[in-house]
Amino acid sequence: MKYPEVFERLVESLKRLPGVGTKSAERMAYQIIDMDLETIQEFSASLLDCKTKLHHCPICGQITENDVCDVCSDDSRDSSIICVVQTPKDAFALERAKEFKGKYHILHGVISVTNGTGPDDINIASLIKRVKDGGVKEVIIATNPNVEGETTAQYIARLLEKYHVNVTRLAYGLPVGGNLDYTDEYTLVKALEGRRKI
Repeated sequence: MKYPEVFERLVESLKRLPGVGTKSAERMAYQIIDMDLETIQEFSASLLDCKTKLHHCPICGQITENDVCDVCSDDSRDSSIICVVQTPKDAFALERAKEFKGKYHILHGVISVTNGTGPDDINIASLIKRVKDGGVKEVIIATNPNVEGETTAQYIARLLEKYHVNVTRLAYGLPVGGNLDYTDEYTLVKALEGRRKI
């Protein structure tokens, strides 16, 4: 027996989400079928809002509903320190630690030979422009401690050598091969405190 075509389309749509295989997508689809119409409408409106109301901050690359994100528009934050992270969720993870008071720069990826991602495919050019425009004293590179993260960190550090800026890397309180968004706040605080020049 085959699933109805509408159900199959829903399963295929759900499988586009990271880490969702056929069985998980089928379970989610059955759950969605059991929801009332109001919940479904709210769910679909949330999906549409994500595409129509959210965009990347033109300064740092964070997701925002406003012209500029909350961190970039906050004058109480230290603009002389920029923390470079791979994804918007990494910046949110660091914010949960409540220790970092500077600004962020989101790369939206890392340099990866296996994935065919080069320096021009991620948000490096606008970081260089921010440093070039002046006022930046330190760039903390907080890419994940894995091969791609290290490659990206070294590449950015080399690009910034010609500017009068201190380039540091988060300390290795973070597990090698781990991700920032799964790291507890205490480990993130220690990693920020123990950052080092590269």
